[in-house]
Amino acid sequence: MVSRFGIVSDSEILSGKCTDVYFAHTDEVLRGEGCNPDVTMEVTAASLPDEWGVVCGTADVLSLLEGIPLNVSAMPEGTVFYPGEPVLRISGKYLDFCTYETSILGFLCHASGIASASAQITLIAGEKPIYSFGSRRQHPAIAGMIERAAWIGGVAGVSNTCAPEGIPLAGTMPHALIMSLGSARAGWAAFDRHAPQNIPRIYLCDTFCDEKREALAAARAGAVAVRLDTPRSRRGDMHSILEEVRWELDLHGFTSVKIFLSGGVTKSDVVAYGDIVDAFGVGGSIANAPVIDFSMDIVERNGEPVSKRGKKGGVKQVYLTENGERILLPALSEKPFGGRALIIPALKNGNRVSLDTATNIVREARDRLQHFLHPQEKINK
Repeated sequence: MVSRFGIVSDSEILSGKCTDVYFAHTDEVLRGEGCNPDVTMEVTAASLPDEWGVVCGTADVLSLLEGIPLNVSAMPEGTVFYPGEPVLRISGKYLDFCTYETSILGFLCHASGIASASAQITLIAGEKPIYSFGSRRQHPAIAGMIERAAWIGGVAGVSNTCAPEGIPLAGTMPHALIMSLGSARAGWAAFDRHAPQNIPRIYLCDTFCDEKREALAAARAGAVAVRLDTPRSRRGDMHSILEEVRWELDLHGFTSVKIFLSGGVTKSDVVAYGDIVDAFGVGGSIANAPVIDFSMDIVERNGEPVSKRGKKGGVKQVYLTENGERILLPALSEKPFGGRALIIPALKNGNRVSLDTATNIVREARDRLQHFLHPQEKINK
């Protein structure tokens, strides 16, 4: 049963009923045969939208599997991974989790895609804040997941009020507020009267007339920043528009007023306009990011290494050395000198061990990841 809004309930997911029908067939056939092997399955992606990705969605997988007699190890959320590297490993009786494969991959594929896109864009932006403005591009039932994944990927804040507690909310006003009150000045003034004082006065400056004119008026009205959300059909040369806005603000003494750009912002826009813009609101480029095409494969059966064609058999471990080298080895191999295992225990016999969500890993890794930026992805200074 699905709800009024077409949402599958938690109980349907937890019961294993939200699955591909062939897993239901598999469960039935294996039970009929009296076959329930001990297996280890690994989740990997053979290819990625970019050179690297960011793991996300593991928390949901653990919530799904907690209490089942399984051992689960994984890379902490926020960890950078590469094609062919396992990000999650499950060991136990196959029929204990056969019908969960669809949900497990769904959790990881979707959230990791969003976190990876967020990380790619925030890396390019450097110290310029990126805010997630894209939850309206997805089903509202998953707004919290979208904002959480974007946050793990490195954004400075998110717009949806259903974001998990602790994630900063960002956003001041839509065009509808200004249009409802009849003018930009009326909208700004009303916002200033009624919005809590801790919300920065960032005024939208492209509703009815020229961005340069409205930005200057907004600065005179007390704006700490002006937001341009100009539709692509009206932009022309956006860099020239931004240059004009910055020039006029500086010319009239508003050098401290910042410029915030939103509206269909992409990675290439961050590169192209990052020399002028102080912060970006990014929507679909994060929320509608391509999913990570993970697969989940048996690599060990009844203690023996096994694999299907095109896959590497046996349980594996990924090590990160002090000099940044990544090494993929059979799990029982000797640990390389100075290597740190990236796949760590999360559930033992269904009980939580310790696997924290590493919301700051991408931020801490920015210097190390800088060499992944192609020259055309660097902001022009």
